[in-house]
Amino acid sequence: MTTEYQIILCTFPQFDFAKQCSHDLIEQKLAACVNILPLMTSVYMWKGQIETAQEHLLIIKAQANQYATIENWLKNKHPYDVPEIIALPIVQGLPDYLNWISSCHVSS
Repeated sequence: MTTEYQIILCTFPQFDFAKQCSHDLIEQKLAACVNILPLMTSVYMWKGQIETAQEHLLIIKAQANQYATIENWLKNKHPYDVPEIIALPIVQGLPDYLNWISSCHVSS
């Protein structure tokens, strides 16, 4: 199943960097909206060890056809060796909101 819209999740260690990346994604018309969730604790396995980190979660709303561009952009900007970049399809939503997402993007 393919959908036209998606939510991309990405965590960042520093709020200021997360905020700047959010502004850049919007300015470059890669995303329509980015929410930054406040500081959270992440527990994960890294190189055979259990790690704990304080992070900020970006919730990026975008058209699905922008995923590859957004993924590449995030990978190039991100301070982590392997950043969390996960896309979830939006299978339903208020049509006016979904149309707004489309109106914010660069033409494909």
